[in-house]
Amino acid sequence: MHVRSWRLLVAAMGATVLAGCSDSGAPTVTAGSSGVQVEIANTINYGSVGTTTEIDCADGKSLTVGGSNNTLQVKGRCTNVNVGGADNKLTFAEITDALNVVGLNNTVSYSAGQPRVEDTGAGNSIRRG
Repeated sequence: MHVRSWRLLVAAMGATVLAGCSDSGAPTVTAGSSGVQVEIANTINYGSVGTTTEIDCADGKSLTVGGSNNTLQVKGRCTNVNVGGADNKLTFAEITDALNVVGLNNTVSYSAGQPRVEDTGAGNSIRRG
């Protein structure tokens, strides 16, 4: 079931990314032991199960996170962040515009920024500090 869930996650992320692709630039895809990261235009799409890694929003990229049981340290200044999945621990340096959490039991913290926060999931913990 674990492998099947992983494959479904990767397929869903790929479909989501391709459906929203209107940029003429080629996407950047990274896959390995630390998850799958697809970047199109100014949006990073990350998905994995049970990994610990660092992601860089640089100076104003958006980030979408899917998967479960991940620990992510996010550097740089993210503009818009969308979090799905379950039981993720995400620490951001800065989120400026919006933070949307739709998953379950995620822990999200950010050090700087004043994003509009929407939590439509269940059991999530969101804090600035």
